[in-house]
Amino acid sequence: MKHLPYLSRRTRWAASMAALVLAIPAFAAVLKVDTSKSQVNIVFKQMNVPVDAKFKKFSANIDYNAAKPESSKANVEIELNSFDLGDAEYNKEVLKKEWFNAAQFPKASFTSTAMKAAGAGKLDVSGTLAIKGKTSNVSFPVTIKQEGGKQVFDGALPIKRLTYNIGEGEWKDTSMVADEVTIKFHVVTQP
Repeated sequence: MKHLPYLSRRTRWAASMAALVLAIPAFAAVLKVDTSKSQVNIVFKQMNVPVDAKFKKFSANIDYNAAKPESSKANVEIELNSFDLGDAEYNKEVLKKEWFNAAQFPKASFTSTAMKAAGAGKLDVSGTLAIKGKTSNVSFPVTIKQEGGKQVFDGALPIKRLTYNIGEGEWKDTSMVADEVTIKFHVVTQP
């Protein structure tokens, strides 16, 4: 009977350690994105003039573990109807079949397949990008910094619009709208 309290303390210690071990992944849990401070933009050239546009609605799930970045994951969905070129007529035009075909493909998405540390505050991210029913493998660098208890992720992903059939028919002509497009993102998480 004298051993029972010893077992009880040992059992409590084991339970406490198990709870601590189970709580550690919570620190690497999915981060809540502050969409009011985050943005997804695209930059392209039309008739050799740079154009900057943005997507007003998107969601991001980021499961980031700074101590073990290779276990991190990210998923982003962009609502194509939220595309904003700064002009209502242009916005309406790019949602048509020749461009985004937003009626049939309302969302674009990115899903990470690998993240690797690339130095202090830097990651190399790989994954799949799906736009307009076309999916391809992509890789790009991301910088991460802390700002007042928030994680901030910044990056730029260069793509070719024709890979995703963005600009069909006469719009395949890259002398009017360049094939090169850069997707830029600034994602701020809540503390």
